[in-house]
Amino acid sequence: MGNIYAKHLAGIRELMREEGIDIYLIPHSDEHNSEYVGDSDHDITFACGFTGENTTVVITKDEAKVWADGRYFLQAEREIEGSGTDLMKMGVDGVPTVNEYLKNIATDGAVFAYNGRKVTLSLAREYEKAVKGKGVTIRPDTDLVSRLWTDRPAKSAEPVWVLEDRFSGKRAEEKIADVRAHMKEIGAEGFLLSNLTDIAWLTNLRGNDIECTPVFYSYFWLTQEVAILYIQSKELDPEVEQYLSDSHIIVKPYNEIYSTLGNTGAKTVAVDPEIVNAELIEKLGDVRLIEEPNVTERMKAVKNPVEVENTKKAHVIDAVAMCKFIYQLKTGVIDIEKEDEYSVAEILYRLREQGDGYIEPSFGTIAAYGPNAAMMHYAPTKEKKSPLHREGFLLVDSGGTYKWGTTDITRTIVLGKLTEQQKKDFTLVLKAAMRLKMAKFPAGTTAQILDVLSRGVMWDYGLDYRCGTGHGVGHILSVHEGPNAFRPKISSMSSIFPLTEGVITTDEPGLYYDGEYGIRTENELLCVADEKTEYGQFYRFENITLVPIDVDGIDVSMLTAEEKRELNTYHARVYETIAPKLTKEEASWLKEATKAV
Repeated sequence: MGNIYAKHLAGIRELMREEGIDIYLIPHSDEHNSEYVGDSDHDITFACGFTGENTTVVITKDEAKVWADGRYFLQAEREIEGSGTDLMKMGVDGVPTVNEYLKNIATDGAVFAYNGRKVTLSLAREYEKAVKGKGVTIRPDTDLVSRLWTDRPAKSAEPVWVLEDRFSGKRAEEKIADVRAHMKEIGAEGFLLSNLTDIAWLTNLRGNDIECTPVFYSYFWLTQEVAILYIQSKELDPEVEQYLSDSHIIVKPYNEIYSTLGNTGAKTVAVDPEIVNAELIEKLGDVRLIEEPNVTERMKAVKNPVEVENTKKAHVIDAVAMCKFIYQLKTGVIDIEKEDEYSVAEILYRLREQGDGYIEPSFGTIAAYGPNAAMMHYAPTKEKKSPLHREGFLLVDSGGTYKWGTTDITRTIVLGKLTEQQKKDFTLVLKAAMRLKMAKFPAGTTAQILDVLSRGVMWDYGLDYRCGTGHGVGHILSVHEGPNAFRPKISSMSSIFPLTEGVITTDEPGLYYDGEYGIRTENELLCVADEKTEYGQFYRFENITLVPIDVDGIDVSMLTAEEKRELNTYHARVYETIAPKLTKEEASWLKEATKAV
């Protein structure tokens, strides 16, 4: 495979020579800065073979660099081998950032190019700043990949469907009215929205244009007078067209936004510079930008009562599938020695499909055995998989999208004999997860502040993990949602978001040892109101994931009395809720799996 990507890289360099381009940048993105992109937008995979997210490629005459974060170091090394590109490990000492690298290689008279439809306004500004004063010409309208990728898949245009009020909890007209009220407050005549999950939430529509994310390609333009949805017409049937008309939303062709934005008449436009692409801003023309995180992102992060109750129902349905799966692994219904990572992932898919209201996986299942679990986003395939054995850990990170809500859960399952160190590490991960779940905090607290509760357990032992501790989860939307996220650092202005009632965030610390094993435990936490004192309103977390932790991995001597109570209370709730929905044999296993420690 490496030879194919080496040829692609050579082709890009030939086009660079023809066009007089000295530096060419390829982002992992689409026109909407989506985390997961459709098949038609895998430009980086075409260029070098890497399939991960959050990555950038920079190509010059003599070098080609691939930036990847800590989740993907091992995966990236394997996938780009032979492609002619070098891995740049983000966050590692001595490794320059993309901007630092651009600054170092920029020379007087050089031409720097990229596709402005796939670079956000904020990134475009960073790139411009990096090469400022270097005598560099920037060409933000250059798409070399499309000239080579002649069989690029067409942009998906799957049918769109309406999310009924009983699932959304709030009508689209009400949501649009809330946005318009915010626009008045900040003095914005127009609001340009390009985030696909935000548009789906705002309109109460869902689609299937990106795998495992029920969204549809679109843009949304809003003023006090009009609401316009730019969308591919073949995605709409008469029922959806009538719904949009009843919701007072005008429909226009998807790509028409690039030719009409300059004629809106709005003088002040609200945009999120970390989402909207640079070319859209250029098309707006002479307007005053009001730059702030999309208000829709913050609105959708706070689940309304209907969304909360439906999400809890989704987690019960999901827990039944997960408990059946773990039961089969632990009791021999699944013969471990005859299975591999891919085959057990398929078993779990089939169990989830039986759940009420199941739509699709919320992401590709990570079923990782032994050393593979050290790669945080490893996923087995029919061609690349490892067999299972009756020893060590099987890490399974998975989830489902149901008409009730979206789930995300990780369980590290003990398949057989463990070393003392493995049990110690498993218990540390559990302690870290429980420490965060047991937090009580005042109004105004951000998730970044609370990250230390989980990570601090690892720090006490000189350990850490190269990822955040948790992320927001969408409602029948992306499994990764902002702005709430447990992170050790503030990554953007949008992430400064006080936790409040109705916000759902995952709690998933882990430990990963390259070439050995990986451990992660993940539950979803719902922020709920606690007491109100003279110091204001306090909040706490409620576990809405209801699947047992594998007690075979726990060194009970490492748990405090409080941690034992927390685990036992959780397991009692799991048994009480899920056992009645299982067979007699499964319920008997669950009773043993949730017994008090």
